[in-house]
Amino acid sequence: MAAARTPDVSVVIPTRDRGDVLGLTLASALRQLDVEVEVIVVDDGSAVAPAVPGMDDPRVRLFREDRSAGVSAARNRGITEARGAWVAFLDDDDLWAPDKLVRQLQAAGGSGQAWVYGGDVNVDADLRVLTGGPPPDPEEVVAALPRYNPVPTGASNVVVSTEALADVGVFDLTLKRTEDWDMWIRLARMGPPAWVPRPLVAYRFHPSNVPLETASIVREPDLLAERYGIPVDRAAMQRRAAWAWLRAGRRGRAAGHYAMAASLGDLRSVGRAAVALLHPAVGSDRVFRLIRSRPEDEGWRREAQRWLDDLARVAPERGPA
Repeated sequence: MAAARTPDVSVVIPTRDRGDVLGLTLASALRQLDVEVEVIVVDDGSAVAPAVPGMDDPRVRLFREDRSAGVSAARNRGITEARGAWVAFLDDDDLWAPDKLVRQLQAAGGSGQAWVYGGDVNVDADLRVLTGGPPPDPEEVVAALPRYNPVPTGASNVVVSTEALADVGVFDLTLKRTEDWDMWIRLARMGPPAWVPRPLVAYRFHPSNVPLETASIVREPDLLAERYGIPVDRAAMQRRAAWAWLRAGRRGRAAGHYAMAASLGDLRSVGRAAVALLHPAVGSDRVFRLIRSRPEDEGWRREAQRWLDDLARVAPERGPA
């Protein structure tokens, strides 16, 4: 019997109680073109993953934790089990274009960089594109990292060389909302990222991923500011927390965070607070229409919609609840 090939990329998927979305996410990882992958699913204290369609694929390795220790601990377990030269992170409800990994490996190889990101779109539960446009370039990302996290979609976007992870260390277990930002800061101090300015990642918005605890969104950046001596944009953190409450339909909470952003010097948030209190879209996917869209981004969204439609046609969506 021939020996199994060493994977090019180890895909780490942390999951907990999301069998209804994990199947499609897993399918998007297994459908990667022209790249040898292994998919490491770390079940963080639940019993859902074994029954999800696709788990019987020989490229999938499942690790189950008896107790939930959080997404960072699950990712770190995946890192320790990875056999590939590169590690890619994929949250259990996000989706990838079929050429995501090959494009990113080509970009990283061509530039000699140890980490690489792409562009994204936001989609609803039916995989309809809500918003999206090209990401900032690497120079902009490195310049912005001391103030906020400019990498689209967070961890599901980035591929990192295994050697670089060994140098910078794993995800910080003490951070709940900024663990990926902390990781990018460490990686950027080794060197800038490569990038692929194409819509390679879809961030799915659905009721179970609306954060209803926002204190850590505004407090944790202070820890990063102290740790790295960086000028965190605290008004941006307040806007991020406000957006979470807008999605949840909590107008007063959203307006309160916008008021805090205004008190920190972001005067445009005065108007945002008024929108939070009055606009009928608050609490629904229509809230995404409040995000300004450029006409030139329409092609970007159409490109993403094509691969999303193809994924929906050929891959399983529903698993056990």
